[in-house]
Amino acid sequence: MLRVHFSELDLARVRVAVRPDALWETVLSFHRLRENRAETVYGKWRSEARNRLNGEARLLAPLIPSRGYFPDFLTPAEGVIGCDAAMSALRAIPGERLNAELSGLPAARALPGWIRDLAQGERKSLDRLISTLRAYHQAAVAPYWPHIQARIEADRVARGRALLDGGADGLLASLPPTMRWRAPVLEVDYPVDRELWLRGRGLLLLPSFFCRGTPVTFRNPDLTPVLVYPVEHARCGLSLRTGQLPAVASGAGARAGSGSGSGAGSARTLGKLVGHTRSAVLLEVGGGCTTSELARRVGVSLASASQHASVLREAGLVHTLRQGGAVLHTLTPLGAALLRGGAAGERVFGPPAPLPPVVTSGRGPSAGRG
Repeated sequence: MLRVHFSELDLARVRVAVRPDALWETVLSFHRLRENRAETVYGKWRSEARNRLNGEARLLAPLIPSRGYFPDFLTPAEGVIGCDAAMSALRAIPGERLNAELSGLPAARALPGWIRDLAQGERKSLDRLISTLRAYHQAAVAPYWPHIQARIEADRVARGRALLDGGADGLLASLPPTMRWRAPVLEVDYPVDRELWLRGRGLLLLPSFFCRGTPVTFRNPDLTPVLVYPVEHARCGLSLRTGQLPAVASGAGARAGSGSGSGAGSARTLGKLVGHTRSAVLLEVGGGCTTSELARRVGVSLASASQHASVLREAGLVHTLRQGGAVLHTLTPLGAALLRGGAAGERVFGPPAPLPPVVTSGRGPSAGRG
């Protein structure tokens, strides 16, 4: 078990990352890639990703064991900004840190020659690592980024509502069952016994699509504290289709983009396409609402609100997350693109839609690191 110890200052400095972390998702996806279990969440993705890889998995395997520790430097803080920023941060890592963290791998003496050179600070080996990580990310993670982003956004909304309703205590108590808030300690299911003292640094909570089961943190307690935890998954799983535009959404994006560009014009166009009630439902979902709140806002019955949300979810415009006894609906990046009135092809891969300012960004952080 991992026990995270909070002071009053730490509670004031708890935050949730504003977007997925490119390298955390890359490294954790590599764990999922090597699993052989049949499943709805990762099965389709695993098949598609393996078909697009070209030797990257063989090169990365010694650095990212199937279980246990992997080097902290693989997940720099800049990953929350994006892949390019993370790769630049990797390139700037001093050789002393590379050597120290690589020596912690369980099979350090049997590492391939290029990784042993990396441990000695060889820049060509570091360039090889960066190009391999980038190629793996482009093949296995980047095509699915809109879907990953939608799941993270939905989780952020849930955490934001918990924070608004109950403060930091409410936020920590709302985390998945693998984490239990017993003030002033957060108990986390973990493969080894560890104590993490925050010492006034606060904690960055980083929801992750590819994290499964137990949360993950740095091995080095002196790094800025980060706790990566799994988001709830929909039954539909993950495949390349999630990066494409549903027919209804593609047409809406084209129409909205061809109008005056005003919010009112976009709303009218959306209403013509999907019906005025359903477009009102999409508009009212906004930064997130429960089915009951949606029914009140639109002025329809609870059953009607649930039905409309279900149709929008099947079209890829809304994501639904069960939060306690309630069902929370949020916009996907595609749904947000429709409401902003731009072409869906332009907006789906862009920044996430704004959310209520109840969470802020911070440092991004290994599964079951020792």
